[in-house]
Amino acid sequence: MIELRSDNAAGVAPEILAAVQAANTGSALAYGGDDLTADLHDLVRRVFEHPAARVFPVTSGTAANSLSLSAATPPWGAVLCHPTAHIITAEAGATSMFGAGAVMRGIDGAHALIEPDRLRATLESVRWGDPHESQPSVLSLTLPSDLGTLYQPDRVGELAAIARESGLRVHVDGARLANAVAALGCSPADATWRAGVDVVSLGATKNGALSAEAIVTFDDRIAEELVYRTKRSGHVTSKLRFQSAQLIAYLTDGLWLRLARNANQRMAELVTELRALASYGVRLHEDVEANLAFVDLPAPAIDAAAAAGLLFYRMGPTTVRLVTSWQTTRDDVTEAAARFREAVLPG
Repeated sequence: MIELRSDNAAGVAPEILAAVQAANTGSALAYGGDDLTADLHDLVRRVFEHPAARVFPVTSGTAANSLSLSAATPPWGAVLCHPTAHIITAEAGATSMFGAGAVMRGIDGAHALIEPDRLRATLESVRWGDPHESQPSVLSLTLPSDLGTLYQPDRVGELAAIARESGLRVHVDGARLANAVAALGCSPADATWRAGVDVVSLGATKNGALSAEAIVTFDDRIAEELVYRTKRSGHVTSKLRFQSAQLIAYLTDGLWLRLARNANQRMAELVTELRALASYGVRLHEDVEANLAFVDLPAPAIDAAAAAGLLFYRMGPTTVRLVTSWQTTRDDVTEAAARFREAVLPG
């Protein structure tokens, strides 16, 4: 079997497993009162080049998104996001639950990216101050998008500036932020707070961690809310040092970006092979910019590829989603390409 379903299906990076083992000595204060968690705050500030950044380890991406958004949104508020965003399609209304009723509102745009003109038009149409209408409070951007496309830092800055004109804060769902930063070739700071972002859901599990996600905030008001919201929601774990140890290993010496580059490069190689099959009905939905691709194939070819041991998600009768990970090898790509060719080619 060759795993192309999700980077969540990959194992744990050896460096991160070693960090968990190293943390498993002696005793430490519970609930984040340990030295590793203190060190994590310092490391995040260095990695993001922000002297006041604060980090809150949590156990899932859903928790990172919903808690960070609830800390930035009043109950009568609205979170603006693309209609394909994970927070609106795949988290069972978690933001509304933790936000005590806050709603999510989609703003469309090509390639799963919000368009500035549409954002401005949406904000201009709001009945500000009218209690009959939810008041937009946060703009949430997914980086990379759920179709694998990327906002350039200047586009993040443009959207953030429009949001700020109406008093909105800006959130980034960074479940695959490492893949975005690696692909963009920019610094984490340039992709986030320097572009006007207030809070980031920092993914790690998809990219080699065991059980660690984090909220990174550059806004003290959001941070103070999160002190209580993370506790109240059960996300201040008693042995928090083991999550902190994972995140420290993840961010130290650029490990997170090295892991992400592997995933991105393996997808780029696979896409090259798939494009060579265009005359046989293989088509990519979007230009592939990170480590996920949506691909159309003839329905019989999808069945044949699955029977040949390729693991992927079917998104429709003739569409599959392919995802590479830190664990995907060149040999995996070579073999996957051969099996796709055999499935697609006639006779």
